[in-house]
Amino acid sequence: MKDDRVYLKHILRCVSRIEEYAVSGRDAFMASHLIQDGVIRNLQTLAESSQRLNEGLKASQPTVDWKGLAGFRNVLVHDYLGVDLELVYRAVERDVPKLKVACEALLRSLEDQE
Repeated sequence: MKDDRVYLKHILRCVSRIEEYAVSGRDAFMASHLIQDGVIRNLQTLAESSQRLNEGLKASQPTVDWKGLAGFRNVLVHDYLGVDLELVYRAVERDVPKLKVACEALLRSLEDQE
């Protein structure tokens, strides 16, 4: 049986790495393939982990577009030649912080149940 806490912690590690890569801002992101690759890889990984979370658990955090996150992962993985870097950076600025808050809340609630 899977443990949602493992996936939540993994998502939060990916978020932390994305924050680290993107700390220098949009211009540095757009100018550096290294930063782009690091961000995109961690977005792929966190999105994959999010798909393994219990559906009921995800439903308790409706501020996150879980289906959209799964779709975004598919674009990043399968349409890598057509990835829109502006869209990726917008997700880093707008969606990753919301995901972080939601995953931290989910993890706290699971740990409080122990």
